Amino acid sequence: MQSDINIGIIQFPGSNTERETIMACNRVGMKPIEFLWNENPKNLSNLNGYIIVGGFSYEDRSRAGVIAALDPIMKQLAIESNKNKPILGICNGAQILVESGLVPGFKNNQVGIALADNKRIKNGQVLGVGYYNTWAKLKMNSEPKRCAFTRSLKKDQIIKIPLAHGEGRFDMPESLLDNIIINDQAVYLYCDEKGNTPNEFPINPNGSLYNLAAVCNNKGNIMAIMPHPERTENGDQIFSSMKEFIKMGNPITNHVLVHNQESSSLKDYSIDDSCTEWLVNMIITDNEATSVQNMFIQLGYDIVLTRQTHWEIKTVGKRENILKKIEASGELYNSNKEFIGEREANEATISILVHQKEDMHGRLKKESLTDRFQIDGLVKIKRGVVWNLSTKRGNIETVINEILETNILFNPLSHECYRIN
Repeated sequence: MQSDINIGIIQFPGSNTERETIMACNRVGMKPIEFLWNENPKNLSNLNGYIIVGGFSYEDRSRAGVIAALDPIMKQLAIESNKNKPILGICNGAQILVESGLVPGFKNNQVGIALADNKRIKNGQVLGVGYYNTWAKLKMNSEPKRCAFTRSLKKDQIIKIPLAHGEGRFDMPESLLDNIIINDQAVYLYCDEKGNTPNEFPINPNGSLYNLAAVCNNKGNIMAIMPHPERTENGDQIFSSMKEFIKMGNPITNHVLVHNQESSSLKDYSIDDSCTEWLVNMIITDNEATSVQNMFIQLGYDIVLTRQTHWEIKTVGKRENILKKIEASGELYNSNKEFIGEREANEATISILVHQKEDMHGRLKKESLTDRFQIDGLVKIKRGVVWNLSTKRGNIETVINEILETNILFNPLSHECYRIN
């Protein structure tokens, strides 16, 4: 008997888990309907619910999920969410939901959460950053009827499902986290086999704040989850919960999320005398910069954009000798396809430096250069990205604030942003 519950399987360029998601829907008796990003968004109205699948939309250029979050299909999903239809974002889908503001559920879908680079720390030592895959244990942390994706489970029930991502660390201001917890929106937490939640690797596989593995919006009909429940029958209760929610007529909760979000400001960048600045350019075509520029053009901004990797290296002792050793190590740039360049300094260009607030990449590089390459005199290394924006016509100053508010270049919850003069 064919199901009358039609679920849109939302796919962007770079999505790659649609097959497993389709299988999961079929296992619990829902009918999956494949839906591509470039189809007519209004056709989404014919469906009962939606799953944004995992993968690497737009190759995670600039930041995982941010370009897909600005696609027209997301505006229609926001409209459908206001009809209380369920939306599940898995891994890259979770990143898209967060970057679009559909989670955690602020008024006007203001961005309130970041999914930052993974960090794997144990006993104070950085074991790794970036992409990681493993099996993770998740504890259902809310009341079953709180969310569209918890109804088939019991509170404190543990499920074991796969995890595979590079930017899955939930991050937000502590004041917002307090509201999320009070509001029962922290629906799944990383835990051990007994349900304990020590915030340390490997129990917490990505360093996520409060061991968060999944967060729902205030109404409970949208959830962003980083592990992959679709890849195992162990996760089927999440999908059967979605089915029950739809059959019950989309029974949302009356929770309200209130939080005073501070507006981000563009600071002037300065560097002290003990630091050296390296700006690394690519010899080959920078596809990431091209993708971001194309998105700005689609949004109506006629700009030219280039990108440089930024290293801030703080040393003590014989600086030139230390820098030569760092350069020879190949740790900070690949001389086969990159070179140390200069700042782009002209009146038509604005340069924006973006740093992770918690720079695990810089910390890991410093530990590697000190421990593996035995380079003495290194105090600190910070990694960032410089975006150079110029306009073909007109004054870039008149549009820079609008460009920054798109959040394409940085997420204000996980990044600091500076103007390089």
